[in-house]
Amino acid sequence: MSDRPNIEIGLSAAVVAVERDAPEILVARSQDDLAALPAGPFDPRRRRTLEIALRASVAEQTALELGYVEQLYTFGDRGRVKSPDEVGPHTVSIGYLALTRRPRDGAALAAAGAAFRPWYGFFPWEDWRRRRPEVLDAAILPALSRWTAEAPEAGTGRDLPRLVRARLCFGFDGSPWDEEKVLDRYELLYEAGLVEEAKRDGRPAALARGELPRLGEPMQADHRRILATAMGRLRGKLKYRPVVFELMPPRFTLTALQQTVEAIAGRKLHKQNFRRLVESAALVEPTGGAETATGGRPAKLYRFRREVVEERPAPGLRFGRA
Repeated sequence: MSDRPNIEIGLSAAVVAVERDAPEILVARSQDDLAALPAGPFDPRRRRTLEIALRASVAEQTALELGYVEQLYTFGDRGRVKSPDEVGPHTVSIGYLALTRRPRDGAALAAAGAAFRPWYGFFPWEDWRRRRPEVLDAAILPALSRWTAEAPEAGTGRDLPRLVRARLCFGFDGSPWDEEKVLDRYELLYEAGLVEEAKRDGRPAALARGELPRLGEPMQADHRRILATAMGRLRGKLKYRPVVFELMPPRFTLTALQQTVEAIAGRKLHKQNFRRLVESAALVEPTGGAETATGGRPAKLYRFRREVVEERPAPGLRFGRA
């Protein structure tokens, strides 16, 4: 008998769309009533490449044909699907970020048991557009304060001690909020035993707490970790690549474009500054048409100016951190 580990390769997709001003994530039918990203095994006998297999898997599970796709990260920690002492094949999952527009007819999605769900339902502390998220002061910061006070200099599997990580991730002591640190914040909550996945995985910090605060909706296996990775990647990528236009219709107003960027970034942007940024970046051009269903003056319609990709190496919206 070979001592080589038995490893299976899985493929998971964080498929993002924006409906009005709500960023959404595609979830597939799940056997345990938990929200799950579309995911499936990689069988090289059936599919020649990882991406081809991913696209086929998503289409089979959700009836959605993907457009823009990029590889995110490989998730292979022991215990990521079962428990630390798991037996049987170990599953290594390759995560992908996909951007799309919601299909006009959702009947095929519904028939497949799939649906788009607001991603802030899984990460309510990440949405700062209207106000500071209430869950921060009501649950997260008090719990993290107690956890860091237990051992402020103790490491948590990373190089930085608890207190420093809490300060960098959640803005302790007036530190700035970095919207790109979505995964760092989730990982800290997981290590502190404050999210349901940590309890389900048998982590001692969570088991010692008894009842946990309701910090967003849990997901199957480590899919919320994959989603956090996708959110942080997309928030960062908006600033140096024109990926936001993968989420926009062919023609749009500057207001709609700003609302989409704000929805993904999780914070408000100054209207005039944003418009100057878009104009100086030469990312869009007017179509000559106008949107009349605005309730006020007709708003000019624009389209993405694709030539910008050839003109400079990093055409994005450098709106900076919050």
